[in-house]
Amino acid sequence: MTDVVAEVFQNEYLPVGATVADAVVTVTVGGGLGVASGAPAAEVIMIDCSGSMSGERLVQARKAAAVAVDTLRDGVAFAVVAGTDWAQMVYPDQQTLAVAGPATRAAAKGAIKHLKAGGGTQIGTWLTLARELFLADRAEIRHAILLTDGRNGESARTFDAALEQCKGLFVCDSRGVGQNWSAAELIKVADALLGTADGMKDPAGLEADFRAMIEAAMGKTVAGVTLRLWTPAGATVRFVKQVHPEILDLTGRRTDVSARVGDYPIGAWGAESRDYHLSVELDPGTIGVLGEEKLAARVSVVRGEEVLAKGLVRAVWTDEDEKSTRLNRRVAHYSGAAELAAAIQEGLAAREAGDTVTATARLGRAVQLATESGRSDTVQLLARVVEVQDAVTGTVQLKRRSENKDVDIDAEIASLGSRKTTRVRPN
Repeated sequence: MTDVVAEVFQNEYLPVGATVADAVVTVTVGGGLGVASGAPAAEVIMIDCSGSMSGERLVQARKAAAVAVDTLRDGVAFAVVAGTDWAQMVYPDQQTLAVAGPATRAAAKGAIKHLKAGGGTQIGTWLTLARELFLADRAEIRHAILLTDGRNGESARTFDAALEQCKGLFVCDSRGVGQNWSAAELIKVADALLGTADGMKDPAGLEADFRAMIEAAMGKTVAGVTLRLWTPAGATVRFVKQVHPEILDLTGRRTDVSARVGDYPIGAWGAESRDYHLSVELDPGTIGVLGEEKLAARVSVVRGEEVLAKGLVRAVWTDEDEKSTRLNRRVAHYSGAAELAAAIQEGLAAREAGDTVTATARLGRAVQLATESGRSDTVQLLARVVEVQDAVTGTVQLKRRSENKDVDIDAEIASLGSRKTTRVRPN
């Protein structure tokens, strides 16, 4: 219990008649949670080897995969997979996991040198092979890296089915490289598999990124941690989101423990801190009278049935405007960040679908939010796809589609970048 802390940040004061209680819960794990740094772990590295990966992208992808293998600690089970229209074992050459050590690392790097480009992109088949490899191993910490330079060629139904089968089994960090990948697809993988999503145009950055991902995975000491939320009778959970260090919507991942208790998966942990935004709507028939305090939610950090930490979300009704209108800095900050990310994703999706009215409105709102929060880099990237007439009011005009791939990929990078958040100091 001493190694896990759950802190609740909120303004508990609500105006008379209000029913929505918001809070940010900061979960911090010290170095003593779970077993030592040698926790049984497994890693699967998936490299896109489709035809478009030829040339410098594949050269840098080989280097990055080799660095990833070198970064694995001794004893970690691992495999390297080549992804095209299907998934193929690169190392080992049979469908199993090897154990990291000097000999297997050398053999894996030798096999990686022979990766060749050809074929299409069907990401669901890559994830399915990773799932089968993980299922055959008993490691507690299961992590995967997925690298692609293109858009998935499978039907949405097939892709979604593969992701559904992989949920809860392993964490996957998704990466795009080059100029043709889809941020929406990378985000879908990250959301389903509780990982991160990122992208870059220049493949020269892959080595450092792969090393960082493996180092982070090797720092995990325990998996299967959940955020358990109790709410009073008649209450509705509006949403549960991880909001730092990256935005992940966990709302649809709830598993009911009872009618009033639900578990939300929060993945594998090392010594780290993350923030979660909870929003609960209370039953109007049960809200308190003036000055009365009620419990809006009880939050627990749970591993199995072991409660590691607890926090309370309160509601106090007041007629003092100074109290009820006071914004908690963390709640306000993360609310704005989540809205920005949603506005960019929805705007780009509408642009892709040819809905210029929705695209203009949502991207205009994104420019306004990015300006308010001082994210000038995001405004600059969005300015590649919209003509910014007034950043403060979000008045923009959608630009015509360009043949320049840099324009589209900059917008995709802006979409991914909007999911990464900074933390503000508490009140």
